[in-house]
Amino acid sequence: MTDGRGTGRRALVTGATGYIGSRLVPALLDAGWTVRVLTRDAGKLSDRRWVEQAEVVEGDATSRTDLGTALDGVDVAYYLLHSMDSEGGFVERDREMARTFGVAAFEAEVGRIVYLSGLHPDDGPLSDHLASRVEVGDLLMASGVPTAVLQAAIILGSGSASFEMLRHLTTRLPVMVTPKWLENRIQPIAVRDVLHYLVGAADLPPEVNRTLDIGGPEILTYREMIARFARLSGLMARRIVTVPVLTPRLASQWVGFVTPVPTGLAKPLVESLLHEVVCQEDDIDDLVGAPPGGALGYDRAVTDAIAGDHVDPRPEPGTVDPARVTAADPAWAGGGSGSDP
Repeated sequence: MTDGRGTGRRALVTGATGYIGSRLVPALLDAGWTVRVLTRDAGKLSDRRWVEQAEVVEGDATSRTDLGTALDGVDVAYYLLHSMDSEGGFVERDREMARTFGVAAFEAEVGRIVYLSGLHPDDGPLSDHLASRVEVGDLLMASGVPTAVLQAAIILGSGSASFEMLRHLTTRLPVMVTPKWLENRIQPIAVRDVLHYLVGAADLPPEVNRTLDIGGPEILTYREMIARFARLSGLMARRIVTVPVLTPRLASQWVGFVTPVPTGLAKPLVESLLHEVVCQEDDIDDLVGAPPGGALGYDRAVTDAIAGDHVDPRPEPGTVDPARVTAADPAWAGGGSGSDP
C-alpha cells in the first residue's frame, strides 16, 4: 500500500481500472477526498497520474481478508464491479462477490456503499445481465450498510462501451439492418453528470438506502441517437432498416463482427436495448443537487466526447473533460487508430 496524501474523508474505489472508476478517482480527489483503490494488479495503475495521491491496496474483491484491509477506516465504498462476459456463471459470481462485499463493509462499519447499476423497467422479464445488476443492488442494500444504487442507461462519453458501440455502428455502416427494438426509448446521460451524482451520493444521509434513477434531459430511440451522432460527426445521413426478428445473440455477434467492441461486451449491451430504459423518478436532484448548469443534452454530450478523438498521446484521466478518451481506455475507444478494423 502507498500512503495517500489527501486530508478529507476516505473513499474506497473498486474497479479503478475501468471506464467509470478511472474517472471517478480524480473526481473524488478534486472534491477533497482521501482515496483508496482496490485492484488485483497494482501495475495496471502505475501510469495513472493520480496514483501517488491515492492509497493502492493490491487484493481480490472475493477475499474477505483483502476486503477487510481495503475497507478499514473507509467512510464510503464505491462498488463498480461486475462481470460483462457472455459465458455462463457470471450471475453466481456477481451474487457471491456482492454478498462478500456487503458483509465486509458492514463488519468494517463503512458509512455508505455507492453502486452504479443499470436503468431498467419496473415490470416484465429482464435480460440475464440486467437482472444480475438488479440483484447485486438488492444484495448491497440488504447488507446493513446504507446503499445508494444509481441506475443509468447509456453513458455518453468516449471510452464508455455503450457509447463506443453507438459510435462504431454509426461510422462504419451507412446502411444497416437492425432489430425492431432499436425503436425503444432510452434516456442517455453524459459521463460528466454520472460523476457528479456518484461523488454527491457519498454525502447522502444514512436513512437513504434505495435505488435512484439518473438520466439526461432527453429521451431518444437508438435510431434517433444514430442519426444525431452522424450529423454531429459530419457524416452523411444513415439509412436504418428494421426487421422483426434478430435475436440478441445474433445481434451481439453482428456488433462484434462489424465493430471493435468485444463480443463479450456487446452481448449485455445489446440485451439492454431490449428494454425501454427511462427514468421513473428524479429524486437524485433533490437529494444531491443537479449538475452545475443542468444535465447535458445529447448533442452537447456527444460533441464533448468526440472533441478529443485522435489525440496522441492520450491524456491522463483527470486532466481533460471526462467525456474525452483517455490513456486508461481500451485501444478500440475514441475513434483512434486502435479502433480500426
